[in-house]
Amino acid sequence: MAKRGASRREFLGAGAAAVGAGVLAAGARGAEPPQMPPKAQILSYNERMEYRRLGKTGLWVSAISLGGHWKRCPFKGEAFDRNRAEIMARCLDAGINYVDACWGNEIVAYAKALKTIGRRKDIYFGFSNGAQEMRFPEWRTKKKLLESLESKMKEVGLDVVDLWRPTCHEPGGLHTFNESCEMIAAGEQAVKDGKVRFFGFSSHDRRWIEMMIREFPIVSFIVTPYTAKTKEKPQGSFFETLRKHDIGFFGIKPFASNSIFKGTSAPDDPHREEDDRIARLALRYVLCCDVLTAPIPGLIFPHHVDNCLKAIEERRREDLAARPAVLDNAELAHAADAMWRRLPSGYRWLKDWEWV
Repeated sequence: MAKRGASRREFLGAGAAAVGAGVLAAGARGAEPPQMPPKAQILSYNERMEYRRLGKTGLWVSAISLGGHWKRCPFKGEAFDRNRAEIMARCLDAGINYVDACWGNEIVAYAKALKTIGRRKDIYFGFSNGAQEMRFPEWRTKKKLLESLESKMKEVGLDVVDLWRPTCHEPGGLHTFNESCEMIAAGEQAVKDGKVRFFGFSSHDRRWIEMMIREFPIVSFIVTPYTAKTKEKPQGSFFETLRKHDIGFFGIKPFASNSIFKGTSAPDDPHREEDDRIARLALRYVLCCDVLTAPIPGLIFPHHVDNCLKAIEERRREDLAARPAVLDNAELAHAADAMWRRLPSGYRWLKDWEWV
């Protein structure tokens, strides 16, 4: 961080200027220009996109990737299918090379979109058949988890899953150690059998995530929250474990379930210009974190994909100094404060992710 010894009072500040100065993202020291690997190692490479190493997987992933959640159910209809195919093609052309499909209907939607445009080999596919995984008691054994994986792969025509990341309890500590071991055994078997390339998981429980990383070397990446309010604790941070064990990190909820926006994100929304600007600021903020591989926002419309590239362009222009400019942006600070106030009741737990 740029100010490792800063106190909570210094971070929060008072007034717009102080709040802007206090918005300190985790690992701001990591905002130096990244060392790019050879282009041949990067799927769907686009020079306008930034790429980051996904921990010990060794994969190079777009610094902004595609989250599976982008709208509420139902996921069906010709217009829906056209939208996902269009967005997937737009993402790949923009250099976005990871999609995180975290429920059965999302796996179906994105596998179908990739088949439609004929570009499965151009992207890393994150896979979680969530309704038949660890959140449900009957699916917490090695046998049942492998059954879930294999049946859904067969249904959508996937020969190999790049990144299997079962969805666990949001408080992962609710899982017994034996249940955790069953999940790990399933991951080890799937990798051994060649069905899965790399194994990780999704949870919102930092202490449990740390335990799993320490105990089980097969865990090579995680999926967990990182918002426009998240900051690294000066001491005892969750991120220390990620650095020590070289763990890839996909950040969900960068916009806190869209609570950071005033409008609907539609192209004709009167708040579109302001919301697009806030989205870019939020993405620039989270990318100041040296342990975060990529935020994975849901992208609904083509202009959302274009806006991600604009965020990278602004980051390169303004945030690669010793102290990134976005950390002192008063507009983002006010928007992030408003985001906290607008959180729906079902998402107020995100406030536990302010200091990590």
